[in-house]
Amino acid sequence: MSDCCENKSCAIEAMKMNQSKTLKIVLAINVFLFIVVFSSGLIAQSTGLMSESLDDLGDAITYALSLFVIYKSNQAKARVALFKGILILIGALFVLSQVIQNIIDHTTPIFEIMSIAGVIALVGNLTCLYLLTKHKDQDINMSSVWECSRNDIANNIAVIIASLIVWFTQSGWADIVVGLALSIFLLRSSYKVISTAIREI
Repeated sequence: MSDCCENKSCAIEAMKMNQSKTLKIVLAINVFLFIVVFSSGLIAQSTGLMSESLDDLGDAITYALSLFVIYKSNQAKARVALFKGILILIGALFVLSQVIQNIIDHTTPIFEIMSIAGVIALVGNLTCLYLLTKHKDQDINMSSVWECSRNDIANNIAVIIASLIVWFTQSGWADIVVGLALSIFLLRSSYKVISTAIREI
């Protein structure tokens, strides 16, 4: 019986170690993406890129918190998941504010920078999603992390499409539409993460 318990304990410990390794990798990727996409957003004057960069920053904070609670109780993991959901909600509200500002300023972003930064971010976030997929059903902590990463893929694709539309129309309206769509997507995601965390708590 003790051998069985010991083997079970070792399996859990190994799972947590694997989770920790994966989170450290995706944390580094998101810090890199934040720096690249944020600077690109400033240069390109793109609402989509700016919102994407802040999403990457939020993810980096999320992954750091997820590392902190790997060896904590399920209650602690649920509380961190709740915090992640709140971060997603804040990101959604920020995107909405940027959409409004973009409408007022009538800004047309630089599509070349938008597209290049969007592709770099997409490759980085696809890598993160691939690494996290094997952990997504292990506990609420990793499930909410995977949810954040999936959101990033939709964000990246939307920005790339918007850059092509900006190039074709020579107008910033595509950036505005994408920003609005992303804010709705993020609001739905935040509701899912927050409601799941509250049930666990």
